[in-house]
Amino acid sequence: MPGYSQNNIFFKWQRTVVRFYLDGFRAMTVGKALWKIILIKLFVMFAILKLFFFSDYLHTNFSTDQQRSDHVLEQITLQSKIQAVEDKK
Repeated sequence: MPGYSQNNIFFKWQRTVVRFYLDGFRAMTVGKALWKIILIKLFVMFAILKLFFFSDYLHTNFSTDQQRSDHVLEQITLQSKIQAVEDKK
């Protein structure tokens, strides 16, 4: 296309997609209430439950970043080794 670079086409496409979704959300009636409920549930699940039920395991049990990263790497590789053994059965 003469006069258009790859970036101009991308940004024009991006604006079109954003306008499409914004117009769709503006036209919603029941959907707005449902999205509010969904966002409240997500907030409760990730913010409130984390505060009360999920401790900061790595920070409380390991003092340095190196120890934390070693533990995470060990757990990830341990799980993959267990999975490999189970797959062979």
